[in-house]
Amino acid sequence: MEQLKQLHFSPEQPFGLKLYPFFEKAYETVVGQKTSEFNYQSGVTPLSTVNEVTITCITYFIVIFGGRYLMTNLPAFKLKIPFMIHNLLLTLVSGFLLALMIEQIFPILYRQGILAAICAQETWTQPLELLYYLNYLVKYWELIDTCFLVLKKKKLEFLHYYHHSLTMVLCFTQLNGRTSVSWVPITLNLTVHVLMYYYYFRTAAGAKIWWKKYLTTLQITQFIIDLCAVYFCTYTYFVYTYWPFLPNKGSCAGTETSAIFGCALLSSYLLLFINFYRITYQAKKKHAAAMKQQQLNSDENHRLCAKKFFALTIFQP
Repeated sequence: MEQLKQLHFSPEQPFGLKLYPFFEKAYETVVGQKTSEFNYQSGVTPLSTVNEVTITCITYFIVIFGGRYLMTNLPAFKLKIPFMIHNLLLTLVSGFLLALMIEQIFPILYRQGILAAICAQETWTQPLELLYYLNYLVKYWELIDTCFLVLKKKKLEFLHYYHHSLTMVLCFTQLNGRTSVSWVPITLNLTVHVLMYYYYFRTAAGAKIWWKKYLTTLQITQFIIDLCAVYFCTYTYFVYTYWPFLPNKGSCAGTETSAIFGCALLSSYLLLFINFYRITYQAKKKHAAAMKQQQLNSDENHRLCAKKFFALTIFQP
């Protein structure tokens, strides 16, 4: 109760107390250096080169498709406890990263506005850069999701391994491109992942969760918001740079390559998730309607048979 009384809410402390100092202590304990010493450098920071990302993607596909082949004549593994631990940890890590990013970006949004928050070079701060990098590392961890699917002999959907592998690539390109709008897709992605990994954790324990359908809807909404933000930033950058006579809001921080790649990949995600929603839930709806009609037909047949039976019974000499 004493701690609650000491809470002070402000733009710099949207949660009532500063979370980043707790993170700094944990980071220094684990890594052995201060958070302020981190500086992402392509070719120097671990997993910051195209070769490392390419090798990881190739290894990922070899492992999942090779593993699926090796599992052909083997029984599926249960892996209930490891799967629950995996999802619980990802829920907690995603939630903590999300809270830290909100704490960093909210003062900028509050004091400077949305345009500065998504376009200004100053928005790419050192604390956010470290959080972006940690989020990027989590994408490597999330590749284990697919390994669980393989070992449990679950169906490998194209959307699953396409999304998992290329989201890692997307984080890599935006780190190298230093796109200030990065916080928009990252925070939305973390929000979805908190709910998604919590869902998998609970269902692995045997719980029945009713809101799975709405989770897919949330993912689609996430990509629509992402695209609005990145399309705007890309548009105003290119117009300001090459066609300044057209309406624009000035330049936007980030490289042209990272902007184009981000727009293209997020667009493909939106289309694929809409298609997944359409196939999955419309098919279920049609199946449910067919089953209902079948039940109605069955009930009608039973009613007619009963009617005939009673008619024969009454009029039988």
